[in-house]
Amino acid sequence: MKIGILSRNSSLYSTQRLYEAAEALGHKVEIIDHLKCDIVIEQDNPKIYYKSNKIDYLDAIIPRIGASVTFYGAAVVRQFEMMEVFSAVHSQALVRSRDKLRSLQLLASSGVGLPKTVFTNYSKEVKTLIESVGGAPLIVKLLEGTQGHGVVLGPTKKAAESIIEAFHAMKARVIVQEFISESKGADIRAFIVDGKVVGAMKRQGKEGEFRSNLHQGGSGTLIKLSKQEREAALTAAQAMDLQIAGVDMLQSERGPLILEVNSSPGLEGIEKTTNKDIASIIIKYIEKSLEDRRVNPGRRKKAKKHA
Repeated sequence: MKIGILSRNSSLYSTQRLYEAAEALGHKVEIIDHLKCDIVIEQDNPKIYYKSNKIDYLDAIIPRIGASVTFYGAAVVRQFEMMEVFSAVHSQALVRSRDKLRSLQLLASSGVGLPKTVFTNYSKEVKTLIESVGGAPLIVKLLEGTQGHGVVLGPTKKAAESIIEAFHAMKARVIVQEFISESKGADIRAFIVDGKVVGAMKRQGKEGEFRSNLHQGGSGTLIKLSKQEREAALTAAQAMDLQIAGVDMLQSERGPLILEVNSSPGLEGIEKTTNKDIASIIIKYIEKSLEDRRVNPGRRKKAKKHA
């Protein structure tokens, strides 16, 4: 099997682990910088060139698309899908997962628990927004923020008003979200591959920090999910149509509350915390999917039409 890993940085932990795991399982692997791909659109003849070379030999791709280049990255993934190359993350699911508002709407429709959330088009009714999520303290999030960046705590009503008004003045789109005090600066990351939770960790923010992201100095510990947490994570990934996903949730008095479903979850934290070879699990999922497509060729045509 020939696998292309779409990544802008070959030295990243996740990219390296996927490369090593694929090679160890006997596959040929290539790391491709998706921003250096040229898409050729022609009737019934989609093509991709990478550094002037035509890429027409891959069986599968693993997208590792950064949030800042979602638009072009998703276009490259879509082109590979048009070429009948299997993608570990579908282009539509990738785009959907990066739209925080749409993601929350889909998650709410799936029935999973969510923190109370409000989105507005620069409304001047700031006091009403604050009251809608239960008052201060509350969380203000930039719609384009990632890895804990663009997430601000409004500890008091006055501070929350100032933060929201400041973002509105900059024409920055935000969501206002309920603060779950009982989570105590911790959240859970459940890593899902092919409809199964293959690892889970509890991430604790550093002292004085309400964000639990490992990129923000948080720490991870092994955790066994409750039945309710496991079901919520699987439902959330399914709602987003993601076969590989990192589902982030909070533990609250009313059960697990989904924060986000990540379509390009990092491997470093989850592998080191759980001591599991998640990269190999992902490669084996791709093997299984390609074998299924070989046995059921009708699925290949359906995937091409969907792309």
